[in-house]
Amino acid sequence: MKQIQPVSIWYNGIMLQATIFNMTSISDNLSTSATFYYQLYTDISQQIAEGNITMTDFDYQAYSTGPDSNSYAYQWGATQLNLTII
Repeated sequence: MKQIQPVSIWYNGIMLQATIFNMTSISDNLSTSATFYYQLYTDISQQIAEGNITMTDFDYQAYSTGPDSNSYAYQWGATQLNLTII
C-alpha cells in the first residue's frame, strides 16, 4: 500500500477522499504483459474504488527486468490512474 495525494471519489452518493493506493498482480504471462488489480482507500481503510490495469510493451520489459519491480509497478500504476504517490 502507498500513500497518495488525496483524490476525490464519488462513492454511494457522497464525495470521499482516497489517500491510499494498493496494487496486486493478478496475471503475468512472464513474457509480454501483466495485469494488476488496484484499490483506492480512504484514510480509514474504506475501499472506495477498484479495477484492473494491464501493463504491456516497453513498460512490461522495464518492470520485468528492473532491479525494483514493485516500485516500478506502483509508479506505473499511479501514472496510469493520474495519482501522485507521496
